[in-house]
Amino acid sequence: MRLSLHLGLALTLAALLAAGVSLLWTPYDPAALSIAEKLRPPSAAHWLGTDHFGRDIAAMLMAGARTSIAVALVAVGIGMGFGVPLGLLAAARHGGTVDEVVMRGNDLIFAFPSLVIAILITAVFGPSALNAILAIGIFNIPVFARVARGGALSIWTLDFIRAAEVAGKGAARISAEHILPNIANLLIVQGTIQFSLGILAEAGLSYVGLGAQPPTPSWGRMLAEAQTMVTLAPHVAIFPGLAIVLTVFGLNLLGDGLRDRLDPRLRARP
Repeated sequence: MRLSLHLGLALTLAALLAAGVSLLWTPYDPAALSIAEKLRPPSAAHWLGTDHFGRDIAAMLMAGARTSIAVALVAVGIGMGFGVPLGLLAAARHGGTVDEVVMRGNDLIFAFPSLVIAILITAVFGPSALNAILAIGIFNIPVFARVARGGALSIWTLDFIRAAEVAGKGAARISAEHILPNIANLLIVQGTIQFSLGILAEAGLSYVGLGAQPPTPSWGRMLAEAQTMVTLAPHVAIFPGLAIVLTVFGLNLLGDGLRDRLDPRLRARP
C-alpha cells in the first residue's frame, strides 16, 4: 500500500511540478510556430520532438499540464463548495422535504453526463476552458453531495451527536463542528479521485473542441490534432497520451493510498 501511495504521490508531484515550472519557464514558446521544424523526432534540441506546426511538444505538455490541472482543480472546488453543504443539509434533514429535493436534484444532474452539460453550455456561451470548468464542476456537485450525505448520516446516529443536541447545539453548528471534521477523510479521498476524473474530462472535452481553445495548449487537443499523423510521427500522439495516462494513474493511486491511510477500518487490518 505504501508503494502505491508513494508512486501516486511521485506522479502527481511530477505533473504539478511541470505545471508550476511552466509558469516561469518552458524550453520553447509553446505557441511559437516553426514550419521548417515540423514533425521532428525527439532530439537534444527538442526533447520530445515537434508537432505538425513545428511547436515544441515538451513545452506544450508543460503548458498543457497547467491548463488541465487548473481546470480540474477549480471544477473540484466548485463540486466541493456546493456539494458538501448540500449533502450536510440533506443529512441533517434526513427523510424530510429538503433531503428529498437535494437527492432528486442530484439524480437530475447525474442524468446528464459532463459532455452533454458541456454541449449545452457551449451552445449558449461558446467553447472555452471556463465552460469546461462549469460543466465538470456542475457534474461534481452531486458526487460530493452524495459522499457528504452518506458519511454524515452514519455520524448523526452516534452518541456524541446526541450529546451535542442535548447541549443545545443546532443542526448547522453540529454539522460544522462535529460532522464535517469526521467525514473530512472521505472528502479528501473523493476529491483526489474527482481531480483525476476532472483531468480526464478536460482532455476529453478539449479533444472534441469544447475545452480550452487555441493558442492555449491542452493535452486533449494535442491528441485530436495528432490522430491523423500517428503512422507518420507517432511521438506526436504518444507523449500527450502518456501525460494523461500517467497523471490520472498517479492521482488514482494517490486516492487509493490516502483511503488506506485515512480510513481507520482499513488501517486496522493486519
